[in-house]
Amino acid sequence: MPKPAEIVLRKCLGLKKDEKLLIVTDSKLCSIAKMFFEQAKKITNNVKLITVLIPKVHGTEPSKKIADEMLNYDVELLITTKSLSHTKARKRACDKGARIATMPGITMDVVERALIADYEKIRKKNEDLIKKLKNGKVARIKTKIGADISLEIFNKNWFNDSGIYSKKRDFGNLPAGEIGFMPTEGKSEGVFVVDGSIGNLGLVDKPVKIFVKDGFATTISGGKTARKLERLLTTKKHRNIAEFAFGTNPNAKITGVTLEDEKVEGTAHIALGNNKSYGGNANVPFHADCIIKKPDVFIDGKKIMNKGKFII
Repeated sequence: MPKPAEIVLRKCLGLKKDEKLLIVTDSKLCSIAKMFFEQAKKITNNVKLITVLIPKVHGTEPSKKIADEMLNYDVELLITTKSLSHTKARKRACDKGARIATMPGITMDVVERALIADYEKIRKKNEDLIKKLKNGKVARIKTKIGADISLEIFNKNWFNDSGIYSKKRDFGNLPAGEIGFMPTEGKSEGVFVVDGSIGNLGLVDKPVKIFVKDGFATTISGGKTARKLERLLTTKKHRNIAEFAFGTNPNAKITGVTLEDEKVEGTAHIALGNNKSYGGNANVPFHADCIIKKPDVFIDGKKIMNKGKFII
């Protein structure tokens, strides 16, 4: 079996010998980053590894020095404890032509299990699903433990995080395996119940019930995890309904590591906070994916998922 680092560099990112690769990491994930660094040196001589400080929450911008450095490479791996996915620095680097994969909070367990998925199969599955769903206007999510929320699909625009980032400006995170959309701002209504995990917080101690009105989370109830989430939502934009997506990676399982949890086949997730990278206006240093197990999902009234299984 190919090594995970080889799969990422050769198959996912298509790194070539004449390209420059930047790896950004921190003190906690440096050992994993070095594994990719050593493999990359077998492909190209132009590899650089730099470390950053670990901020408090996902979505925090790196320093100007790091952000400027990110503008000088063909390919980038952002292997950091807190996600750089939804940052201006990452978007600027992509806009300049870099193809980038992020791995926020990755562990060796995730590397050895979910990172070695068959990304070509995931790509084909994702494309097939999006082809069937792309004309939908409104998604409705229900679960047996009380979720019932409707989200308008912004411009009928779905994203495909398949793990194949071989073209200029391509971006996603690894392990990959999700499709989703940015809900139209101000157009989400209802309640969703998180029974998996929440970004920045890990596995929930009790289901977290989040009420939504006019596109923003309002009342939040549950146990310790709910109270911790409430404390993180310091502004209205932190409460923005930023994303809805399905997991499509059959290798992934829920462990409390959001990077993997959001990719688990049979789950869906709704994110709070930053939606800038999707074209939205909530530009805050916070993005928290909330994992929902085995949902029923409807698009324009037609049931397309039954208890976590697609029926289209």
